[in-house]
Amino acid sequence: MGEPPHRAWPPEEPPRRARDPRRARPYGAPVDRGAPPVPPAPPDLEALRPGQSRPPRQSGWSPGRPGSAGPPGPDGEDQDLPPSARRYGMPATPSGPRIPRRLRRLLPGLLALAACAVITAGVVAAVLRALPAPEPARVTDRAAGVGYPLPEGWRTGTAPPVTGFTSAAGDGRTATVLVRPGGRVTDAREAAVTLADLYGRLLLHGDEVKVEDDRAVTVGGRTGHSRTLRAEYRDVVNRPAYLRVVFLTASAGRPPVVVLAVAKPDGPRTRAEIDAVLAGVR
Repeated sequence: MGEPPHRAWPPEEPPRRARDPRRARPYGAPVDRGAPPVPPAPPDLEALRPGQSRPPRQSGWSPGRPGSAGPPGPDGEDQDLPPSARRYGMPATPSGPRIPRRLRRLLPGLLALAACAVITAGVVAAVLRALPAPEPARVTDRAAGVGYPLPEGWRTGTAPPVTGFTSAAGDGRTATVLVRPGGRVTDAREAAVTLADLYGRLLLHGDEVKVEDDRAVTVGGRTGHSRTLRAEYRDVVNRPAYLRVVFLTASAGRPPVVVLAVAKPDGPRTRAEIDAVLAGVR
């Protein structure tokens, strides 16, 4: 109705800097070092909008704002870029580490070799698992007509330490097993008791000897008798010792067999190895 007319402000145009006459001189013209510098042009008060105290900032490259993008200049160049960037272009972003050309050529071959090695290792492992486990070493006593297995770490003795035995084996430290042919007897238990007492006095020399086990056994299809002794000593040097005698009767044309086992000192592991040897007599 009675509204006052609105004032239309003209579009804002950035003021242009006054050019230094020293820069506008022709190429090759002498420079007047004594000429005073031209002061900057005062702000155009007519171009100010209401509430503005200074003219808008001119576009151009500023060291405080590196890489800022401004409107392109009249010739299409970015005015916010330094002169070197406008002339030589923006620096390219460095890429990641590059593989040398020679290594790129060798890479397929190396990968193929690695794959072949993995496949070969898998095949070898599968073949080893498929092969049967090797049998433990055995001692064959032809005079006694038997053989017996040797636990891991055991070896055959060159000469039995007791007269009359035809084969011997042991771990070289604590355990020894001796085998010899036996005589014709009518009572296997009586023969085992007599032999245990004889070898106990000969090998143990204990201050106190006790019978730990006395029972009938069957080994490799043969019947027989087993007697076990344990010797203890009052001194602080000798530890308890163990002795076992197994008398096997004749069977299927094979003569009787006497097996003697001694352990000094006595221990659960040594006893387990001796029991494995006696159970494998065939």
